[in-house]
Amino acid sequence: MKLISYTLGFPPTEMRPGPAQRPWMDSTSDRFAYRCLPLNIANQYGWELLCPCSFEVTWDGGPSPDAMVVEILEDGWPHPTSHFGHGVLTFHVNQIFRTEPGTQLMTTGPMNNPKDGIAALSGIIETDWSHYTFTMNWVMTRAFHPVRFQKGEPFAHIFPVNLAAIEQIKPEFQPYETEDKLKESYEAWQDSRNNFNQELEIPDSQARKDKWQKAYFQGLGPDAKPTQKARHWTKLDVQPWPGSKAKKK
Repeated sequence: MKLISYTLGFPPTEMRPGPAQRPWMDSTSDRFAYRCLPLNIANQYGWELLCPCSFEVTWDGGPSPDAMVVEILEDGWPHPTSHFGHGVLTFHVNQIFRTEPGTQLMTTGPMNNPKDGIAALSGIIETDWSHYTFTMNWVMTRAFHPVRFQKGEPFAHIFPVNLAAIEQIKPEFQPYETEDKLKESYEAWQDSRNNFNQELEIPDSQARKDKWQKAYFQGLGPDAKPTQKARHWTKLDVQPWPGSKAKKK
């Protein structure tokens, strides 16, 4: 599958594969946040777009575009702007992305990387036909609270999606007894989890030494055997953009 970024006669936005690391995850006790494999995989699922400049933005709570002030601290192009008003900060993505037929592009904020005072908005672009550039937008959540972005900091995260596929999915509820061995496996896991959490309260217990249960991380079932039903990922090998100076951390 190809994802093409058509340049428009000037340098494109710097992009890199999403890194697993997050500063807030690094600062957790024993870096325990990295034990959550779904979190790690989501961080790496796609590519980050990086700020071309350092700046600080402040919003006075008003609805007009001039209610927001963007102060450039380290120059780069293009500058973020207040275009829509209502506390919306706009990043221009000055290139045209093209995906293969039937594939679209999800654009959202950096995965699992919250920022105080501002929230990323999300959009899906029909990049299998669109001839247009798009913008990445954030909305301020607090008035008179300065928010700073550093040059090279991610301001967007992109990954392919399939709109037709989501329409074909038929959600349904079923009792867990209807899938072979699911009830047995789930209850075995539940008992194991409850026992493990109880043992965590006991000094010098095996649970204290182990610190956490690793079955999901290792792709093991409650019987400690590898899953046979699907491939198991512990990291993603997302390809970098050719010639990009931005490196995956």
